[in-house]
Amino acid sequence: MLISMWEDLLYVVYIFSSFALTGLILLVQFVHYPAFRYIGKKDFPAFHQFHSRSISYIVIPLMLVELVAAFYLWLKSDLFWYHPFLVVLIWFSTFFWSVPIHKNLAGGHDAREVQRLIQSNWPRTLLWSLKSFLLIGGML
Repeated sequence: MLISMWEDLLYVVYIFSSFALTGLILLVQFVHYPAFRYIGKKDFPAFHQFHSRSISYIVIPLMLVELVAAFYLWLKSDLFWYHPFLVVLIWFSTFFWSVPIHKNLAGGHDAREVQRLIQSNWPRTLLWSLKSFLLIGGML
């Protein structure tokens, strides 16, 4: 009984983290990253540092929870076989595409790098959205 309660709680936490990250990535993709185009060159380094530090406080814990929960649920249920795969693709996209571009932007505004950042964020946007739609489908 206790194990089932913890598994149910983990499932709820997984759903929450998935939906929270989907909402956040949609906001970042359609509002926040495009706004990078309008920050002046003088203010951009401080703005980018603020963005990177602030968003990390939200994203890192949610992504860690999502990762652990996805793998645990996968071990416990056949219904979640594809979730760890999607989460790993999101992590790959984050750390091998988006993070290096953020490192480039830490040195200052570059319109081409901002555009690359927006483009590099599409895989994460689509993967988190897909994962949330699959979770919704599984709840119906």
